[in-house]
Amino acid sequence: MNEKANRYNYQELYARKMQEFPEFMRRPANRIGKASQHTDGIEGYFFTGADGSQMAFWTSYHDRESNEHTHDYDEYFVVVQGVYTVIIDGKEKHVGVGQEYYIPKGTPHSGRSVAGTRTIHCFGGKRIP
Repeated sequence: MNEKANRYNYQELYARKMQEFPEFMRRPANRIGKASQHTDGIEGYFFTGADGSQMAFWTSYHDRESNEHTHDYDEYFVVVQGVYTVIIDGKEKHVGVGQEYYIPKGTPHSGRSVAGTRTIHCFGGKRIP
């Protein structure tokens, strides 16, 4: 096997072992408080951009369901691990690993995650105070 193939196999093996976000993404100062969550029992961390937009990284350790809510800004998310089911107008859309979803501002939505699901959400405004 050549050096490039060896490097690729190592990277694939390493990526499969990640079961949580890296420690630098889970610093206590960036933890999302319970009052700012729409779902009980999940763990989340956030970062704020220079323009006030935010990214949030959530891990669901148990099967969970979020309350229906809206935002005054657009939301985009990608599933890193597990499955997240977004619910809009009573219609369910299962979003799996590597899949993305866009929710326009003002759209009432809720969702469900299965235990072990990790997602990255981007908000076009300030979601977490």
